[in-house]
Amino acid sequence: MTPQETVERALALSEADDCIVIVDEGSTANLRFAGNTLTTNGVARSSQLTVISVVGQGVGVVSRAAVRPDQLAGVVAAADAAARDARPSDDARPLVEGTSLDGWDREVEPTSIEVFRDFAPALGESFAAAEASGRRLYGFAEHILTSTFVGSSTGLRLRHDQPTGRLELNAKSTDMSRSAWTGVATRDFTDVDVAALDATLAQRLEWSKRRVDLEAGRYETILPPTAVADLMIYLYWTAGARDAADGRTVFSKTGGGTRVGERLSPLPVRLYSDPAYPGIECSPFQIAHASSREQSVFDNGMRLGATDWIADGTLRNLLQTRHSAELTGLAATPQIDNLIMTGPDGGRSLEEMIASTERGLLLTCLWYIREVDPQTLLLTGLTRDGVYLVENGEVVGEVNNFRFNESPVDLLGRVTEVGASAQTLPREWNDYFTRTVMPAVRVPDFNMSTVSQAN
Repeated sequence: MTPQETVERALALSEADDCIVIVDEGSTANLRFAGNTLTTNGVARSSQLTVISVVGQGVGVVSRAAVRPDQLAGVVAAADAAARDARPSDDARPLVEGTSLDGWDREVEPTSIEVFRDFAPALGESFAAAEASGRRLYGFAEHILTSTFVGSSTGLRLRHDQPTGRLELNAKSTDMSRSAWTGVATRDFTDVDVAALDATLAQRLEWSKRRVDLEAGRYETILPPTAVADLMIYLYWTAGARDAADGRTVFSKTGGGTRVGERLSPLPVRLYSDPAYPGIECSPFQIAHASSREQSVFDNGMRLGATDWIADGTLRNLLQTRHSAELTGLAATPQIDNLIMTGPDGGRSLEEMIASTERGLLLTCLWYIREVDPQTLLLTGLTRDGVYLVENGEVVGEVNNFRFNESPVDLLGRVTEVGASAQTLPREWNDYFTRTVMPAVRVPDFNMSTVSQAN
C-alpha cells in the first residue's frame, strides 16, 4: 500500500472515538571516507507506522516498523485496546479539525546516491589536494529524506517532505598529532563547497604546529557558530513551560510561575524558530508521535509559524502544548524543528572578531555536553579538534583542550559581542538537530574549569 492508503485504511479500521495515523517513509544515502579514500557508500529505506487511538480521554499509541498490509488491522486493534485501558490523559483536548495541504497524493520520491552527483567529484579533488599537502581527510556525508503523512478522524490530511543533509569533515596531520574539524548542514549538497572547507582545515592544521600550554581559568573566548548552536539547542530543549511552571528549571520564577518577560541578555539577542526560514525549512505543522511534557498527540496538525523564544534579550515564550498553555496562561507555542539566533546590526564576521581580539581563545567545537544542574542549566563538556590562542588579532598557536562549565542562560547575560549569523552544523547534537542559523559570540570570561588530557 502507499502511505496514503495506509492512513485511510487504518482510520477506517479504528473503532476508537477518535484516531490519528502517522506514516513516516524514510530513505538514506551516505558516503564514508578515511585517509583520503572513500571506504563505503550505501542507501537504505525505512517505514514507520504510528496509530494514536482516543477513547474518552484515554490514549493508546502503537508504533511499528515495516508494517505489512495483513498486519495493519492488528496494529490498529492494539492501539484501540490500549486507549480503552488507559487512564484519562491530562493533556486531552479536542483533535485539531480537518485541514489539508497540497501534495497529499503525490508519490514518495526517495533520496538516492545521485544526491552526491556533484559533491563526490569535488570530494575526490580534495582528497588529492590533501594527499599532496600531507593531510588525511576523514568523515562522512549523509542525506535523509523523510515523507511524513498525518491523517485523523477529524479530517486532517497533512504531508511534509523533509530533506536533511550533513557533512562532517576531519583533517589530520600524517603523524596523527594534529586534528581539525568542520561540518555543514545542507538540504541537497548542491551548496557544499568542499574545497573551501578543506582550505579551512588546512589553515587550522597550520595554526596547530605551534603548541602553547595554558592552565585552567576564565578566558576571553570566541565561540564559533557550531559551538553556539550546541549550547542554544540545549537551552531550547529544556525550555518546557510545564517544567518551568513547576519550579524545575532555569526558566522557573522564584516564588512561582515562569521567567517569561524577564531580561536574559543586555544585548538585543533574538532566538527564534521559523518553519519557512530559507535553507532550514521544516514542518509547518505539529507532528507528535507520543505525548510528553513538551508536546501532545492531541496537538497533531496545529499550524506552526515564526515564534520568538527570546527577543531583544527578553524571554518571550516557552515550549507549550495547548494543555500547558491553559495552565500557564501563555500562548500555545509548540516546538519547531529549527533554531535561529541573531544579534544587533547584523554583526561582524568571525575573521573580524578574531582581528579585534587582543588576547583570547578561539574554539572549534564542543562535545560530550552533559547537564550538571537543571536549576541553572549548568552544562559541562569538552573542547575538541582545536583550541587556538589569539594575540593582537592573530592566531599564534594551538593550546590544550579543556573541560568547561557554563550555563547557556548565564552566558547570554555575559556575552559582549554577537557576530554575523550563518547556517551551521552543531557538532554534538547533529544526530538529532541540524537546522540552525547561529552567530559567533564573544564571552569575556568563559569558564575553562580544568585542563583536559584529550587529544
